[in-house]
Amino acid sequence: MIGWPVPDPQIPTAAHAVLAQTAKAASTAFRDARARYDRRQLAETSSMGADGTASMRLDLLVEAGIAEVAEAHRINLLSEEVGFVDNGSAVTLVVDPVDGTANAAAGVPLSAFAGAIVLDGEPVEALTCWLDTGRCWHAVAGQASEFRTSGRRSLDGAAVSLLRPHERNAEAWWRVAKRAERVRILSTSCLEAMLVAEGSTDAFADAGSDTHRIVDLIAAMVVLPAAGGAVLDVHGRPLDVDPDLHRRWSGVVAATPELAEELATTIHG
Repeated sequence: MIGWPVPDPQIPTAAHAVLAQTAKAASTAFRDARARYDRRQLAETSSMGADGTASMRLDLLVEAGIAEVAEAHRINLLSEEVGFVDNGSAVTLVVDPVDGTANAAAGVPLSAFAGAIVLDGEPVEALTCWLDTGRCWHAVAGQASEFRTSGRRSLDGAAVSLLRPHERNAEAWWRVAKRAERVRILSTSCLEAMLVAEGSTDAFADAGSDTHRIVDLIAAMVVLPAAGGAVLDVHGRPLDVDPDLHRRWSGVVAATPELAEELATTIHG
């Protein structure tokens, strides 16, 4: 069993009630799952998620708590495992219940809940919570946040987080790694994006492997611009809030638009 305690999320008072309740539900379900199941059981897969990847037990347990909140408020839900639940609302809650599930199931304390309120197709507010520490990042679209990025504009000498390299993008991965001063692989995109937002690292990217789904990027799409940063796709594709979770992107999250564009150019080669 994983014995480390799971603290309550430190949710800002200004957060939308639905986002706050959802984050609390995710944290509670995460805590209960850890208390009930061991590492092997948390990582067990029994079904395929809406994104076409296997769903771990931990994913399903946390998502079930989130779904109850969406149902209680009669809003739509777009989530990694269940896909799109249409409640006929103009409001959609888009979430990644546990980003970094493999970390969480193994006891590596690097996983997060991330969610956004989407109104008529546009993300308007986002909240990300680091499940093992309770730290949260919140922002409203069009409003400056309390977080500020590092302001770095150049890849040379930057601290960059990357998704692990695959055979299909190994050359692009190394082009970035050779120019950066420091490279980290944390295996939790939503949390890595927030570390860019608060200036702890300069950028995070998928080096062209097309791994990201909209649930991986949507919170960053609200928080980063509010903190002075930028989010884009390596190939210039629009980051659409699409209920089809088979759609993939290669996301770049950076301290400035200039750094985001330089990263994308470097990945292209």
